[in-house]
Amino acid sequence: MDKEELFKKISDAVVEMDEDLVGELCKESLNMNIKAYETITYGLIKGMDIVGKLYDEEEYFLPEVLIASDAMNEGLDILRPYLDRKLMDTPIKVVIGVVEGDTHDVGKNLVKIMMEAAGFEVYDLGRDVPLGNFIAKAEEIKADIICMSTLMTTTMPGMKRVIDKLTEKDLRHKYKVMIGGGPVSKKFADKIGADLYTKDANEAVREAKKLFSISD
Repeated sequence: MDKEELFKKISDAVVEMDEDLVGELCKESLNMNIKAYETITYGLIKGMDIVGKLYDEEEYFLPEVLIASDAMNEGLDILRPYLDRKLMDTPIKVVIGVVEGDTHDVGKNLVKIMMEAAGFEVYDLGRDVPLGNFIAKAEEIKADIICMSTLMTTTMPGMKRVIDKLTEKDLRHKYKVMIGGGPVSKKFADKIGADLYTKDANEAVREAKKLFSISD
């Protein structure tokens, strides 16, 4: 079995919510000397990405998402000790959450997992987050990035209000602001003055690294 076949089996096992199989396959990836980050990205996260789409299409519901997350976490627990710790020695701090009025957090959770796997220090505010909490937490932990997501057009203006509040408080220069979510676009990000829009979790990590000149 080559690594592409292994990644596919891991992804399928996450979608099938088979925690034991995910664990076995992740151990096999280590035996094959595959980098932990690759297995997480192309196996575990790929599977959760499919689960997220099934959830959006109402084929999976919250119980299935939670069980699939448990399966993914089984793999993460096995792989995490083998991640490259180069970035973790001086972690970039990220405050992340779903903006107030929205409780859809599957995409946000994928970004959080990917960033943690890549060595970022992530502070998850959860979902339906009061807008003021993003800035308060960022100030508290001296964050580098504020990351906001939403799946609803009605809550997108909240992202602009956070950025406007940063400007009003003369704090805008302290943080990079990333936004994402189903209805969000680069055009919207440019319009409200965000630093970065990304369409998925992989791109979020890749572009966040570029912002801070971190090589893969």
